[in-house]
Amino acid sequence: CFRDSSGCGHRDGYCNGLMAYVRGRKRRQMTDGRCKPVNTFVHEPLADVQDVCLQGNVTCKNGQPNCHQSFSKMSITDCHLRPGSRYPRCTYETTQKHKYIIVACEGDPYVST
Repeated sequence: CFRDSSGCGHRDGYCNGLMAYVRGRKRRQMTDGRCKPVNTFVHEPLADVQDVCLQGNVTCKNGQPNCHQSFSKMSITDCHLRPGSRYPRCTYETTQKHKYIIVACEGDPYVST
């Protein structure tokens, strides 16, 4: 269970709600008109996530050298698009985890909301 009650006992509706909020708030070209296949939400204070940029350097999946892995495990929710889901009715599977995170860091601040 996460530090706040929003992380406890989630069902798939949790990701559906979060992803609908992200689509409505961000309106990024990368998500307009299609369902985003995966999104991860970190349930930790922003300062703790930003501090990961000062921790262990690792190579990113795309080969770039600006990724960093947390020294401690963090509470996260993974949202994966359900097979057969079609825009605008994007539906997601919710998976809660407690694991090390890897973030790509660039700019100042390195990580933002």
